[in-house]
Amino acid sequence: MNTDPRTHAAASIQHSRQVERLVRGQPTSDGDGVKLTRVLTQPLQKRLDPFLMLDAFGSDAASDYIGGFPDHPHRGFETVTIMLEGRMRHRDSVGNVGLLEPGSVQWMTAGRGIIHSEMPEQQEGRMAGFQLWVNLAAKDKMTAPAYRDVPPAQVPVVTLDAGVSVRVIAGQALGRSGAVSRPTTEPIVLDITLPAGQAFDCALPAGHNAFVYVYGGGVVEVGGEAPARVESERMAILANDPAADGVRLRADAGLARPARVLLVAGAPLNEPIAQYGPFVMNTSAEIQQAVTDFQRGVLAT
Repeated sequence: MNTDPRTHAAASIQHSRQVERLVRGQPTSDGDGVKLTRVLTQPLQKRLDPFLMLDAFGSDAASDYIGGFPDHPHRGFETVTIMLEGRMRHRDSVGNVGLLEPGSVQWMTAGRGIIHSEMPEQQEGRMAGFQLWVNLAAKDKMTAPAYRDVPPAQVPVVTLDAGVSVRVIAGQALGRSGAVSRPTTEPIVLDITLPAGQAFDCALPAGHNAFVYVYGGGVVEVGGEAPARVESERMAILANDPAADGVRLRADAGLARPARVLLVAGAPLNEPIAQYGPFVMNTSAEIQQAVTDFQRGVLAT
């Protein structure tokens, strides 16, 4: 694990963003019957631009995930898979093969087109994690597809004085560069562990749209004065406030175990969004072209 051997005191922010809205995810299924919770849905895409979707999955029952995600296409955006527990195998039309294991991250740029599968490499045990979709700017939607596996040891981890730990998946935090850096949307993706009663201040660019998702049990207070109490398996959309320089998170003092928080922020593209299933473009004509390309077998060529 790429852990900084020193402990750090997080710099306090001056003015925290507040919670604008709490969101409860919608139970659904995808792939070959994989059960999951869709947290960021299409109606929230403009508000949370450049993020298009967040799925949370987690089950001890093999029947909930064993079908996996057989071959399926994408065009026009990036997928980020954050694996917490379990093992899945990635294969794609570009020839990439990779293993998603506990603590690993997969960052795939679909660009002009890719067909891939993600299939379980286990018959029992727990499978858990997230998949986040990040939009691409119009100028980048037809770029060549790309893929990167980030093993657990390559995800920087910073431990703070109070026992708070932060996995820096993307962007910059606490003076560390994340495992992934992306232009234009400049995403920040942090996986934060908060012991009971402990707080973490995270700086955020004022122009970024941002949200937090609490998971793993417990309640987290989000915001400065009069913070909102965010229960586990809830998303809190953070208000856009030009005077705010970040967000303050504090785990409830009565927690029996540390709370986990996924913090996501990015620069909005402010471009039209046209989506049809696994294709995300800017116009309906571009969507029709993607469908036609897929049907003709030339999407990923």
